Amino acid sequence: MVGATGTIGRATVQALVQHGHEVVCFVRARNGQAPAIPGATVRTGNVSDAKSVVRDGFCGESFDAVVSCMASRTGGSKDAWAIDHDAQRHVLDAAKAAGVSQFVLLSAICVQKPLLAFQHAKLAFEQALMNSGLTWSIVRPTAFFKSISGQVKRVQQGKPFLLFGNGALTACKPISDGDLAHFLAGCLHNPSWTNRILPIGGPGDAMTLRQQGELLFSLAGKPPQFKSVPVALFDVIVGVFSTLGAIIPPLRDKAEFARIGRYYATESMLLWDPVAQRYDAVATPSFGSDTLADHYARLLRGEVADDRGEHAVF
Repeated sequence: MVGATGTIGRATVQALVQHGHEVVCFVRARNGQAPAIPGATVRTGNVSDAKSVVRDGFCGESFDAVVSCMASRTGGSKDAWAIDHDAQRHVLDAAKAAGVSQFVLLSAICVQKPLLAFQHAKLAFEQALMNSGLTWSIVRPTAFFKSISGQVKRVQQGKPFLLFGNGALTACKPISDGDLAHFLAGCLHNPSWTNRILPIGGPGDAMTLRQQGELLFSLAGKPPQFKSVPVALFDVIVGVFSTLGAIIPPLRDKAEFARIGRYYATESMLLWDPVAQRYDAVATPSFGSDTLADHYARLLRGEVADDRGEHAVF
């Protein structure tokens, strides 16, 4: 398994172990040490180095399957192509050479309408996997709980919940790390999930951003208060950083991060119907039993921590 040190990766290792699999994780060393991943054998190396993947990861051994939860940390163009495509290809090529027969990939539902560098990188690798000759499953989840949990502290502090526009521009069917992990593990032994692209959401109906806020205020026992943030703000930021990026190259990634923010502020994380040209909440599959209300309640009680990615909007 690669990508085992992230929150979803660790949950997936636990699910694989619970499903009876012997798991070997290939990860980066931290301060010269292999991170502890309960239930798994841990090997260290560099996924960006094809030779290291073969030498330090596979070690000449035979494996039945590869599960990849690997993803770029920031979503910036250089990082995305280095990890979401190139590093994934290193793992895929090594897997084929080692005689691996099955590959399960954690992708993202947002690649349905690709406008961003990381989406194009993911799609390019998805195509490589589908053409590989291996048995494959490509899992495209909707929003993760952690990606829509950034305003819990604001609400606890009595601040308004921030909306883009009227709060109804987008919707999603959020899924927990645990439920997604069991879905990924299930791909290894469910024939109906092989050689398929699998969009997946959590249980219950799709929720808009405003509905997420209303749920959070209700669980916190506070009266709802909202503040609208204009989507056009992202356009201004993108324009400024794009212009400056022509002179100062590091600012190009800042512009890309703003594009990422705008994308998530305006596009639903649901199945896209290309014929009707709309997102379809009803057609977006549901899986699992852990609800966003359960997660918000745990956050409010301090039982779990806010753990968002590096380009969290708020």
